[in-house]
Amino acid sequence: MNRSLRLLASAAVAALLVLSSLACSRPETGAGGATPAKSPDQKLNIGFFGFAKANSFAQATWAGVQEYAAAHNATATFLDPNFDATTQVNQLQDAVASKRYDVMIVQANDGTAVVAAVKQAVAAGITVVTEFTPVGGRYDTTDAQVPGTVSIVDAPTFNGEGLATLGLGACKELAARPCKVAYLQGFANYPLDTARTNAAEAALRAGGADVVASVVGGYTQDAGRAAFQNVLQAHPDVQVVIGSSQAIQGAAPLAAGKNIKFIGNGGSAQAFAAVQSGAWYGAYVVPEKAEGARAAELGLAKARGQSVPTATDARTLTPYRGLGTRDTLRGQNADYSD
Repeated sequence: MNRSLRLLASAAVAALLVLSSLACSRPETGAGGATPAKSPDQKLNIGFFGFAKANSFAQATWAGVQEYAAAHNATATFLDPNFDATTQVNQLQDAVASKRYDVMIVQANDGTAVVAAVKQAVAAGITVVTEFTPVGGRYDTTDAQVPGTVSIVDAPTFNGEGLATLGLGACKELAARPCKVAYLQGFANYPLDTARTNAAEAALRAGGADVVASVVGGYTQDAGRAAFQNVLQAHPDVQVVIGSSQAIQGAAPLAAGKNIKFIGNGGSAQAFAAVQSGAWYGAYVVPEKAEGARAAELGLAKARGQSVPTATDARTLTPYRGLGTRDTLRGQNADYSD
């Protein structure tokens, strides 16, 4: 009897050791544990959670996502929150609950607001790529801030510092001391816009520029025109104006006969043409269609069990690291149009 009990105890211990070994070797992909890789010949579904369908920048991302998906055995769907962060969070939560997407590419309107929904997606075994906007509490890094996600972003503080670099270059060309700069912020209530604005203005002042105006210029020609009209009334001697490329397209015609240097944020075909012709001093360029394609590439590769980099700095997608001037854009072509 004692011998039988000893044999049973030994067998139980051995079984526990085997189970323990298996548990330790199981690959983890996030809070949800193991995620089986998809078969290479299985058609996958991508959900693109973009800023807004009406936005040319998001449309450029979408074009890249669509084209890459179609060429690599996948379908893609644009979920449109129309610039509303709450709507976007609800769309993400609904997608997690339904599990209709194998890959979710998140171009967050508010990178802090979507954190909980992104964590839910990772826990559910869905591959998540955060694109353009950092998802998390930090806007000064390109690192993936939610474990288990893949990040390909343009850190807003890097973007702001790049705009300041271009602005100071324009000031140097004007030989103006102090140089009077107006900054047209995108949206007043967006964390990424606030981080970008603060970084740009701090770098401009550190470089000796006088930021005489900081107003909301938005992401349309009409908004940019209205904002610049107010700037000109208050500061008719302004010398450099920085804003979204769409806003600058609206503002620049008001400066006829004035020696004002313009800098756009965004590398549309219109921005490229304005810089290459000398009408604008420069543009901060993110090749957004290429970034959308890269996001789809990373997401599909990870979903299919391949190793991918967890963080990509969007500035590395151009040889001039986003700083578009007449010299750096010579012979270059934009990959989207406003």
